[in-house]
Amino acid sequence: MTPLALHLRKDAVDFFAAGLAAADPEKAVRAHLNYQSQRLRIKTLSNHTSYQRSEDWSKVHLIALGKAACKMAISAQQIIPPSLFSTDHIVITNYENIEPSAHLNIIGAGHPTPDEAGLSAARKMIDIAQKAQTNELVLVLLSGGGSSLAPCPLTPISLIEKQFVNDLLLASGATIQETNTVRKHLSALKGGQLIKHILPADVHTLILSDVIDNNLSTIASGPTVPDSTTFRDTINILKKYDLWKQLPQSILNLCNQSTAHPKYETLKPNQYPNYQDHISLIGSNAISINHILTVAQKYYYETYLYSSKLCGEAKDEAIKLLFFAQKIINQGITKPTAIIAGGETTVTLNGQGIGGRNQEMALAFTIAAEQYELAVSNWVFLSAGTDGRDGPTEAAGAMVDAASYNRMVKSAINPAVFLTNNDSNTALARSNDLFITGATGTNVADLQILLLQPF
Repeated sequence: MTPLALHLRKDAVDFFAAGLAAADPEKAVRAHLNYQSQRLRIKTLSNHTSYQRSEDWSKVHLIALGKAACKMAISAQQIIPPSLFSTDHIVITNYENIEPSAHLNIIGAGHPTPDEAGLSAARKMIDIAQKAQTNELVLVLLSGGGSSLAPCPLTPISLIEKQFVNDLLLASGATIQETNTVRKHLSALKGGQLIKHILPADVHTLILSDVIDNNLSTIASGPTVPDSTTFRDTINILKKYDLWKQLPQSILNLCNQSTAHPKYETLKPNQYPNYQDHISLIGSNAISINHILTVAQKYYYETYLYSSKLCGEAKDEAIKLLFFAQKIINQGITKPTAIIAGGETTVTLNGQGIGGRNQEMALAFTIAAEQYELAVSNWVFLSAGTDGRDGPTEAAGAMVDAASYNRMVKSAINPAVFLTNNDSNTALARSNDLFITGATGTNVADLQILLLQPF
């Protein structure tokens, strides 16, 4: 690998680290939660105006859910005085992100496939919510991954049946919004239904967003956010991806019955109209992208925002990004250039290989750069998940360069064949291009960083 390639790789890693720093859960909580003059104060927005919410709560019950739950909960617990902090609290995160704490009840659960530990934890969430009384606050800390971490299937659906549907959706190519629509309607907790258990106690939610449009009802499937989707939408999504006929009879019956009898429908906006005053968005993919752009400019890069809402099939988006880069190159670049994107692509599984959306995008970009002859000899492309996990692999994603394609070929593999088989992890391991960070303790979707060197 040339010194210039190594330099570009170092810059890409630095920029990714800057994106993670902007999504630091502990700092984000501290920026929105404080205790002053004997009162807990929460920074929030109402009609796009920032203000501090503060009421005379006699007790605060904490529910933290998601991949960033530990860091968010530790920060909140340090801010809330012991006299106000209830012993009825729970912190639910994936096993990789568990952090020891002598003062918090932390539970590990399965992700991306729900498990029995998550089911038990979800029931404890409901117990805590139901114990909360008038003049008490349930402070909910949400981050990405919560949908899988706290499964609470509606009767008569079993956890195994919920797991089966979840796996079908993950392999179907359905968007995160579509996936969460289905999840919400098979759950007794999601889609605002936690609020039903909290009332008449008060509630406020701090959210670290892992979705590209910051749709509050999508993040962790919105347990404290009213939901405008319906069981009819759920049926249409399942049929759209040819999953309907594969479902257990219990789920078919529930969906069909609930379209006519909305007993099990999620909480609707007209049932809790002021919910936005009780929610604070404390971090997002867009915030991380903007910080990367700022840092790249300090590194004397020319910067371009490709997309802050990247979605679609990973391998198709890789080609579109390459064409965008080619257009910029053709216009003439005279200094190092950074093209930044963020969001969450999808992968439709047609093969039997191992990988994730970021690895698939990186492999597809490598192939496209070779096929369409990207018009610079030095470039690096990094695509990775901010949670440190890309699909069912140990990698966060991948970082490829202008020599990656040849490294794969020299290791006796055909990159295009491996892409077709959805086996990006194996191909990128052969070229030594896997990007491994370990669990990061945060989650604001994915970041893409393409660096171009004109000389």
